Amino acid sequence: MDLGDCYRLLGLRSGASFADVKASYRRLAQQYHPDINPSDTKAKDKFIALTEAYRLLLTVVPSEEIAQTSSQSSVSGSDGINATHSEKAPTITVTDEKPSTQKPPNIVEIEQRLKWKTYEQLQRFLKERRFPQAIALAEALAARLPQDAEVRQWQAVAYQIWGRALIAEHQLLKARIYLKKALKTDPNNKALWLEVQRDFQRLEQIF
Repeated sequence: MDLGDCYRLLGLRSGASFADVKASYRRLAQQYHPDINPSDTKAKDKFIALTEAYRLLLTVVPSEEIAQTSSQSSVSGSDGINATHSEKAPTITVTDEKPSTQKPPNIVEIEQRLKWKTYEQLQRFLKERRFPQAIALAEALAARLPQDAEVRQWQAVAYQIWGRALIAEHQLLKARIYLKKALKTDPNNKALWLEVQRDFQRLEQIF
């Protein structure tokens, strides 16, 4: 199941907000819950798929707390302290004639926390051999942080690991696709290049 499948399963468009994901999951989970459909195996399977999709989206869609923090940063004072309650928020008069094009530091910090949280989830998926979920997660993070070299490396490594697993399963054509994706994603990584070349040699020997 990739990220697009998760959104479609929940009846949402790609890029839906955290609130939309949460609301859609609750509505569909109630509809397909095994307690409500005790003898319906299709409903049970649907419920399991919905839960899996919801859990995956939670790792890539910013939570309401993060979204609120991001929006509050635009009305923070020069001392960097954010208002935590709307009734306490001061009225800010913008005096800068040249607004900064850079993200406020707290936004960067939020994205870094999201990045490393996602990395931990990616490692768990790879360790548990949940390769489709790992790939979807890596691709979503790369889409969010397209200029991050570390994220690009993680994505390439995820492709390579799945490619190796596919070789072991004798899914050779699919393995070749993901090994090529690994090289294309991080073409300047010499260590990765050498590893993938060895994987291609294994492929040639099997063919």
